[in-house]
Amino acid sequence: MITRLKKEQLVFKEKIALAAFSALLLVFSFPGFNLWFLAFFAFIPLFYLLERSTPRQAFCLAYLFGLIFWWGNIYWLINVTFLGTAVLIFYLSLYPALFALVFKRHFRGDSLPGIIITGLFWVILEFLRSYLLTGFPWSLLAYTQQFNPVFIQSADIAGAWGVSFLVILVNLLAYLFLNSLLRRQKLPRMIFIPLLIISCALLYGFYKLHAPLARGRSGALRVCVVQGNIPQELKWDPKEREFITEKYCALTRKASAGNPDLVIWPEAALPVVLQDEPAVFARVEKLAREIKIPILLGAVTRRGGSYYNSAIMVSSTGQVSNFYDKLHLVPFGEYIPLRKTLPFLETIAPIGDIEKGRQFTIFQVNPRNRAEAGGNLGVLICFEDLFPELSAGFVRKGAGFLVNITNDAWYMKTAAAAQHFQASVFRAVENNVFLVRSANTGISGFISPRGQIISLVSDKEGNVIFIDGYLSEEIVLGQKNLTFYSRFGDIFILLVSFYLFGALLLSRKKQ
Repeated sequence: MITRLKKEQLVFKEKIALAAFSALLLVFSFPGFNLWFLAFFAFIPLFYLLERSTPRQAFCLAYLFGLIFWWGNIYWLINVTFLGTAVLIFYLSLYPALFALVFKRHFRGDSLPGIIITGLFWVILEFLRSYLLTGFPWSLLAYTQQFNPVFIQSADIAGAWGVSFLVILVNLLAYLFLNSLLRRQKLPRMIFIPLLIISCALLYGFYKLHAPLARGRSGALRVCVVQGNIPQELKWDPKEREFITEKYCALTRKASAGNPDLVIWPEAALPVVLQDEPAVFARVEKLAREIKIPILLGAVTRRGGSYYNSAIMVSSTGQVSNFYDKLHLVPFGEYIPLRKTLPFLETIAPIGDIEKGRQFTIFQVNPRNRAEAGGNLGVLICFEDLFPELSAGFVRKGAGFLVNITNDAWYMKTAAAAQHFQASVFRAVENNVFLVRSANTGISGFISPRGQIISLVSDKEGNVIFIDGYLSEEIVLGQKNLTFYSRFGDIFILLVSFYLFGALLLSRKKQ
């Protein structure tokens, strides 16, 4: 009896070890390690466990997988809130646990519908996680492939969700192949269909990477990004206002020697509410007149008693030509959800609410000293680049390129900034436009419409975070045609939902 108990305990320990191993493989495929190829077989140990477990065991093991993965991936959030990080991780771990139940019910090595349903359900769970309870669209499985440009080009059709499906599909096929080898069985004939899907995606990727960029009527612009590197503890200190404002002005004067058509400052670059400190903003207006270059900057604004996280365009003549108010706010960072229903939340996050914007704003920029027509741009503030429908919305409104202004100083020298940068890569590919990033500190630079990094603000040692500097690049504007994703958005998710609903309905009727 004792011998039998010890044997069962050993099996249990092995299951725990395999779940942890699977989670760590996935962690290593994200920034911090950037071993993106591990994502193609990170799930194999988990699948092995799930097939050999009861549904209850599968749920628990996958939940453990989720706990380890999320702790390993978003550990940096403890720099903001330890309790909030713990609660978030316990919540996020439910998604792989739910996936395990579907895997147990539908995955069969010789069943094409079972393989497709299993892969698509992972995608649906990612989509739900991205929007439920204000959403957390961080670390999508697709993002592991940031440095695999051939594999991600299909995002301009199905979005990042389609790439996530391809990654999980590769895992499922690799697991089937290994199972066949271990059991000395032939691979099922239906395996050619998933292989065909992956092959088509790769061929499309090769085609796109070798096709020339479509040059629109608007020509090109020379754009400059400025990274001020203001420590978070100094950001809103009234004693540091002069230092912060002068630093951005000094960097911009240096950058103006490169004769850019536009200079971009990051989110909340000015450490004041503009309407409360007009003298600070007057310095920016004066600077724009001196260098004769428009400046796009982030700042907190106040209108009608409400506060907004805004992007403001100061023209080369020193006038405010347009502004945009952030549409998707950060819960507990910019507003408190359910403040009236659950008033105790104010003691957890005692802040004043920022109001969200109401419309997409398109900014216009004209080339300096050239006869070419100007171009349009859309601004994504802070983590708005995580929400693909916002980027597509700006492009549909006429944006010829996208700008992300942000501040990742909150998370110190961790993988957070690189993980955030991954989202911008996919927004560029989905919409086939250049994406320009300006961060207080984070990663500032330029991303091509193919998702390739053109250049980044860096120091002599190659560091890209917690350094200050500026960088200019010429970008192509005015893509001739909208991509499928820009035009139709998340229709892939809609089709997946219909397919899953129909497949689950048919499976119930057969029972």
